[in-house]
Amino acid sequence: QVQLVESGGGLVQPGGSLRLSCAASGSIFSSSVMGWYRQAPGKERELVAAVTSGGSPSYGDSVKGRFTISRDNAKNTVYLQMNSLKPEDTAVYYCKLRQYYKDYWGQGTQVTVSS
Repeated sequence: QVQLVESGGGLVQPGGSLRLSCAASGSIFSSSVMGWYRQAPGKERELVAAVTSGGSPSYGDSVKGRFTISRDNAKNTVYLQMNSLKPEDTAVYYCKLRQYYKDYWGQGTQVTVSS
């Protein structure tokens, strides 16, 4: 079984930065893909960013140039550095790990961007 624990959410002013972390435990394989999704009230969950075990990233259009995803395979941890935050980035951010066509989700961490 795989467990994901997120940390790093909180309240930040517009233009500020936050760094999210997600630590995975259990049977993690080298072929896994880890990523971040977010869900705002009344909206569908959307991809923020994902990264392969080889370090190849992909980003949602709304965060390109502002967010950076990275991964430490030795620690089975994925990070999301969020810069130039906007009020529309406010959402619950979920970590996801996918391996062998099975998805595992974290419990979510709230990010609120407000003055």
